[in-house]
Amino acid sequence: MNIQNYINGKFHNPIENNWIDNHCPANGEVYGQIPNSTKVDVENAYIAAKSTFPLWSQTTLEERSRILIRISELLEANLDRFAAAESKDNGKPISLAKAVDIPRAASNFRFFGNAITQFASESHESIGQQAVNYTLRQPIGVVGCISPWNLPLYLFTWKIAPAIAAGNCVVAKPSEVTPMSAYLLGEICNEAGLPKGVLNIVHGLGGSTGQAIVEHPDIKAISFTGGTATGAHIARVAAPMFKKLSLELGGKNPNIIFADCDYEDMLNTTIRSSFANQGQICLCGSRIFVEEKIYEQFKTDFVARIKALKTGHPSEADTNIGALVSKPHLEKVKEYINIAKEENGIILCGGNEVTVAGYENGYYLEPTVIEVPNDDCRVNQEEIFGPVVTIMPFKTEDTVLQMANKVKYGLSATIWTNDLKRTMRMSNQLQAGIVWVNTWMMRDLRTPFGGVKASGVGREGGFEALRFFTEAKNVCIKY
Repeated sequence: MNIQNYINGKFHNPIENNWIDNHCPANGEVYGQIPNSTKVDVENAYIAAKSTFPLWSQTTLEERSRILIRISELLEANLDRFAAAESKDNGKPISLAKAVDIPRAASNFRFFGNAITQFASESHESIGQQAVNYTLRQPIGVVGCISPWNLPLYLFTWKIAPAIAAGNCVVAKPSEVTPMSAYLLGEICNEAGLPKGVLNIVHGLGGSTGQAIVEHPDIKAISFTGGTATGAHIARVAAPMFKKLSLELGGKNPNIIFADCDYEDMLNTTIRSSFANQGQICLCGSRIFVEEKIYEQFKTDFVARIKALKTGHPSEADTNIGALVSKPHLEKVKEYINIAKEENGIILCGGNEVTVAGYENGYYLEPTVIEVPNDDCRVNQEEIFGPVVTIMPFKTEDTVLQMANKVKYGLSATIWTNDLKRTMRMSNQLQAGIVWVNTWMMRDLRTPFGGVKASGVGREGGFEALRFFTEAKNVCIKY
């Protein structure tokens, strides 16, 4: 099916009537087309947002909250429809879309619908000067939100919900690889009573449509999630224009396992943190470091469990590993497996394409575990973003801390230990924006989310997101 841009509350074909094929990862077939939008389409979206901003920014917090919560309720009511669309578009198991992705998208709207009614600023009495200072938090205006393909609706709404909750109007671009759930969201927004022009969704390529959003002189802030190279380009374009920037970029996250961990809990969680969503999550623990005392046992048990995972069609309920998102991405991941072999890595399991009966042209790859000779090899330093993890042993806490930090990224880290003192030492010294201890992907939407180094700039989540999507204005009154 062909999808359309969502501008000013209505669906429109692209102005120049240019289209991009949309492929189904499970079978490799084209199953629709999306707009290949230009600067003119983006400008139309901006005009709609600009015209609505004065009214929306003055809408009461209670009314904004009501609409966001209604969107959340409608997403929950349409769970099966959205999950099926997300699975078909992305290649992820439908069980994952139903259990995690769509519920989380609904939670994003509900959370920020409630958070905006609790968001407070501060005041300061200047004793002795007979004055009081108070801070206003005012919406920015028209903002741009650009989201990736790995968690399409989940991360799309993670940006949109706080932006509109804070009183902004949005020009948003989902990934051209996975546009379907964003398209369906427009219908939900209309049904929920979101005023036309508050949210505008333009589809197209990053280099043209995304570029038009980033370089638009009157779009005042950009929230982007995606690759580090693209984030660097956006920063270069936006900096001379003094736009606010939130960049959530790549990761090469360490999973550090000490011998005193709860072994079964660790093993079960590490399987999930390695291969959930085909490893296409920026938070996946793609570098596994295991204390020497239990390394051989872990290697044996981990590989055995990975070999038992089912790679299959995303619509099958018992599928553990679905299809990768696209043919080019599959080829990229395969190339890294070849690089590992050239670097004397040992493929302990996986590494091969999978043919699924009836879907022979789908983008399937076995979950792959590579034992690497050292932590400097490319597969241990560069983001692969697929069902591939590396493992290697370590002797001491200091050694593994050095290896964990010796990458350009710093998004998340996981520690498995029952030693409280070690937990505190390691958590303090790991160069990461998020540290999980004896768990993974346990999220509280009130907490700040983001990375350090090449993993990004700024924080999303909770009041951090509402602060990003507002401007602080101090008012000083002498009395």
